[in-house]
Amino acid sequence: MNSKIEKRERRSERVRRKIRSLQVERLTVHRTPRHIYAQIVDKTGGRVLASASTLEREVRAGVKNGGNAEAARMVGKRIAEKAKAAGVTRVAFDRSGYMYHGRVKALADAAREGGLQF
Repeated sequence: MNSKIEKRERRSERVRRKIRSLQVERLTVHRTPRHIYAQIVDKTGGRVLASASTLEREVRAGVKNGGNAEAARMVGKRIAEKAKAAGVTRVAFDRSGYMYHGRVKALADAAREGGLQF
């Protein structure tokens, strides 16, 4: 029997195979009930170019709770700023098998507003 986590991981692997064939940096998202994390990973998948999360001091100061859509929007804006500073403007969005709604969608929309192109 397949658990929820195994199903998500299988979806995630399928998406990553597709992104690898595109040869473009990827914006990957990981979420927990309390926090949300975002990373820009290079084309080879071996190096993190930029990262942002609700654990950062600047983000924590602006939000009351790290596990909601408001916090995800702040992380999305922050990752867009850091990506621009690293010279990245175009990325593939890797939602890590999570459904595209709620916090994941809020992060993606904020990153787009910040100037990242998906």
